Amino acid sequence: MKAKDYGLTKQDIIEMSDTYLLDIGYHFPIVVEEGEDVILRDADGKEYLDFYAGIAVNSVGNCNKKVVEAIREQAGQVMHTSLYPYNTPQAMLAKLVCEQTGFDRIFFQNSGSESNEAMIKMARKYGVEHFGPDHYEIVTAKKGFHGRTFGALTATGQPDTAIQKGFFPNLPGFHYAEFNNLESFEAACTDNTAAIMVEPVQAEGGVYPATEEFLKGLRKLCDERGMLLLFDEVQTGWCRCGETMAYMHYGVKPDAITMAKALGGGLPLGAVAMTEECAKALNPGSHGCTFSGNPVCCAAGYAAIGEMLDRNLAANAKEMGAYFMGQLNALPHVKEVRGLGLLVGLELDNVDAVQVKIKAMEAGLLVTTTSDRVIRMVPPLTITREHCDRAAAILREAISKA
Repeated sequence: MKAKDYGLTKQDIIEMSDTYLLDIGYHFPIVVEEGEDVILRDADGKEYLDFYAGIAVNSVGNCNKKVVEAIREQAGQVMHTSLYPYNTPQAMLAKLVCEQTGFDRIFFQNSGSESNEAMIKMARKYGVEHFGPDHYEIVTAKKGFHGRTFGALTATGQPDTAIQKGFFPNLPGFHYAEFNNLESFEAACTDNTAAIMVEPVQAEGGVYPATEEFLKGLRKLCDERGMLLLFDEVQTGWCRCGETMAYMHYGVKPDAITMAKALGGGLPLGAVAMTEECAKALNPGSHGCTFSGNPVCCAAGYAAIGEMLDRNLAANAKEMGAYFMGQLNALPHVKEVRGLGLLVGLELDNVDAVQVKIKAMEAGLLVTTTSDRVIRMVPPLTITREHCDRAAAILREAISKA
């Protein structure tokens, strides 16, 4: 569907959206109607270099041909089945994901937040069944982000932000500790702690990678105390950080992980993967999802992951990430460049990052911000050095005008 096909203009679409959609924040004042790899085109035909990829979703590029063909083929066969019958795309994707990540079981969801909800439920039930009725507490990291559904927003260690404000009382049983501070996590754990849940890289929190010492310390702590180690890989997973999953970069395997964003190749798809022992906690009736394993979404995911593996996009993310961060370090007003692979954060000193984002958008580059000082970039994993050079040049100009 395109605006012009209905006799509408770009401004008509913007006004219609502003009238009827719930206003939850800033919108790019563009109407995207076409996408091709690293390029997006709006209703006026203007091209944009896409360095946010639908917030780390379009990792194999916008409208990847193999993903599009998989969607078309599956949509012509069966679009929805629910959980009751088996379906081929779900089975094939489940096998592929488990083989590539080293986990035994997987359950598909619609989003990252839902996947985190499922992992939280599993951990609480695991604790109660193994240790007693009060053993359901989970420790998460301050400034972390796990989603906006009720359990996930409580797990998000940002009580002073809009994510949690107005929704109190939170779900009981959560404690927060300082990210990359093993002693803080040790102190936050109690005799009733069932699990520790963290992101390998705090993306929404400002793009802060975990240290190897920290994650290995959490693994040891969990093993010693009989707790589960849970990783939220919704944004870091599927080649984004230079390995198939970010935990592989650290050599630390958790008991369960969540994934979404890149998993669906552009369609809404999330999942929680876990060991066989963890999976025993979610018995029939304890969890479910009407759209779990949707055939069209799973077909898209199977094609997308196939593209990532066949084209070795993890290696490209590692190479291009290092190159791009080098380019960013040469820009003016840079306080710090952080990241892992192609999950990149640019922190500015006394320049408004939101204004830089707007100026960059006007010049044809799309990025996001996590605060008024940090620009976050999660481009398609297919980018080249030329794309990095162009993005860095636009950012240089945007910084000078902000």
